[in-house]
Amino acid sequence: MQRVESAAEPQSFDRVLSSMCTPPHPDAREAAERFLATNPGDPGTYETVAALEQRAVEQLGRIVELGDPYGYVASGGTEANLQAVRAARNLASGEVNVVAPESAHFSFRKAAEVLDVELRLVPTVDGRVDLDALAAAIDAETALVVAVAGTTEYGRIDPIPAVAKLAGTVGARLHVDAAWGGFFLPFTDHEWSFADAPIDTMTIDPHKVGRAAVPAGGFLARDERTLDALAVETPYLESTSQASLTGTRSGAGVASTVAAIEALWPAGYREGYERARSDAGWLAGELVDRGFDVVEPELPLVAVDLPEEVFDALRAAGWRVSRTSAGELRIVCMPHVTRDLLEQFLDDVDRHVTGS
Repeated sequence: MQRVESAAEPQSFDRVLSSMCTPPHPDAREAAERFLATNPGDPGTYETVAALEQRAVEQLGRIVELGDPYGYVASGGTEANLQAVRAARNLASGEVNVVAPESAHFSFRKAAEVLDVELRLVPTVDGRVDLDALAAAIDAETALVVAVAGTTEYGRIDPIPAVAKLAGTVGARLHVDAAWGGFFLPFTDHEWSFADAPIDTMTIDPHKVGRAAVPAGGFLARDERTLDALAVETPYLESTSQASLTGTRSGAGVASTVAAIEALWPAGYREGYERARSDAGWLAGELVDRGFDVVEPELPLVAVDLPEEVFDALRAAGWRVSRTSAGELRIVCMPHVTRDLLEQFLDDVDRHVTGS
C-alpha cells in the first residue's frame, strides 16, 4: 500500500506576537516524543511517568516556594483553575460562591458554568483587583477567592497578601492563577508565592514561559486534603483513585515539564525574563515616542492603542495579533519574540501609519 504523506506543516512563530504559546525547549520536545504514549492517569501501570510527575510537582513547588507540594501536571490553566473551584466547592457545604476580579481568565466562567457555582466578578483598579469591592463581594458562602499573578490582558499582579487576608475573614480558600506569570515572577520583587501568603492552590503552566510542550499545565496545592477532595475511585485500573480531571492523559506534558525545568531553572529562566523585560520596556518606549497610548508593562506584555485601520493592516500583513477587551493591541514577549522581530513589527507600524 502506498504511504500517504501529510502536506500540512506547523505554523511558524515568526509573526506570532499575542499568543502565550511558544516553541518548546529542544530537551522538552525530545522528552515529549519519548513519553507520548504513556498515561500518568494510571500511575499503577505507568510507574516511570508517575515518578516523573512527582518530580515535576516538586520542581514546580521550588519555583512557587512550596516546600511539600501536592498536585499534578494538568492539560493547562483552564483545567487547573476548574480544579481549584471544584476542590473548594467539594470542601464546602451548602450553596457556595466564588469571587474573582474581572481580570480573571475566562476559564473561571467555564468552571462556574460546569460546576453550577455562582461566580462574582469584582472590578479592578489599573488592572488589579479593587480590594474594597472584593471585601464587599465576599460573604459566609464564599468558598474561594481568586487572585491573578500575571493577567492575560495586561500582565498585572494582584496584591495577593491583602487578598489572602480578606479571604481569611470569611474562611474562604485562596487560589492564585499564575498560569502565565509564574515562570517570570520568581525574578521580580512581587509578593505572589506560597511563601508570601496562605495560598491554598495555584495554577502555573510549564507550556507557556516554562518552555514545555503543549499540553502541560500545573495544578499545585498546599495540602493533600485538596487532592482528596478531587479524587474518585478507579476500580478497573491498577491504581485505586484519580484526582485529575481528564483521566487518561499523555505523559508528554509530564516528561517535557521535567526536561524543560532541568534545562532552564533557574539561570535560563532568569535570562529569559530579563531579555523579555528589556524588550517590553524598549517596545513600550518606541510606541510612546510615536505618539501612541501604551499601558505601562509590569510583566513583559505591552498593550497599545492603535487605530483600527493600522491594526487591520498589520493583521493583513500576517502579524498574529489580538486585542484586549478594551481594544488595545497586545504583544506578549514570549521566548520566540526577539528584538529583531519587534523591530520588523515597528517597521510595519510605521509603514501603515505614514502610508508609505
